[in-house]
Amino acid sequence: MSGTLDRSGPLAAAHRERGRRFLAGALRGLARGTRSNLTLILVLAGWEAYARSGAVSNFLLPPLSVVLERVWQDTVSGDLFLNLGATLYRGLFGFVIAAGAGVMLGILIARNAVVRWFFDPIVSIGFPMPKIAFLPIFMLWFGLYDTSKVTMIVVSAIFPVVTATVVATEGVDKELAWSARSLGASERQLLWEVVLPAALPQILTGLQVALPVALIVAIVTEMLMGGTGLGAAMINASRFADSSGVFAGIVEIGVAGFCLVRGIAALRRRLLRWHQEAQERTTV
Repeated sequence: MSGTLDRSGPLAAAHRERGRRFLAGALRGLARGTRSNLTLILVLAGWEAYARSGAVSNFLLPPLSVVLERVWQDTVSGDLFLNLGATLYRGLFGFVIAAGAGVMLGILIARNAVVRWFFDPIVSIGFPMPKIAFLPIFMLWFGLYDTSKVTMIVVSAIFPVVTATVVATEGVDKELAWSARSLGASERQLLWEVVLPAALPQILTGLQVALPVALIVAIVTEMLMGGTGLGAAMINASRFADSSGVFAGIVEIGVAGFCLVRGIAALRRRLLRWHQEAQERTTV
């Protein structure tokens, strides 16, 4: 038996062919990612070039490379993980509460006349209203810690979920409900097996709107109330005229938001594998 590998045999040829296919797929994926993010790449390159040109001081606009170096320093020191963890905890905790309560309340408003009579004026007034105006009240009621911040996030994020759920539930084809009832489906079966699956795409759209709202409100409350978090770190950096720290916070928030939006978009695709939109191309 030979101790050397036969590089001319059919097994070696199959390995080489699999390697070529893998490399070709990786290159195609890299090319697609580059094309889809070309605008962002150009903006970042323009940022670096303009800041290095001397047309503006490094205090007003530090180069991207300096900002990324500051992000790396925050990562090594552990400050990034502490602040990012605090922001994501508040934002996602508030989002989960808003999502659960908003979907249940939206279904009740759409299917119960008494609940609709009570909550419809509240939703109509509260949806367009800047909810951040309630922050001083929540600070008086709940103090300056996480309870008031999470409450503010829930109040801000729940309205898109409620509105999307009401519209989606009311928009379910009536013939589907009539057919299910004619086959003997109970109200519980009608809700879980007909109404919710039919309304799910639009409900998920409401959740996709609510998630960035939750992150934005988390950042704003941290800026206004202090403590830990990406927003608080940016305000502290601005107080000490730490320009690179402020811009590092913007980059960190941008990356965190991008990952969250892509994450919920992936969850949507997974939950709607059976739906027609799963077969359609999307830019999300």
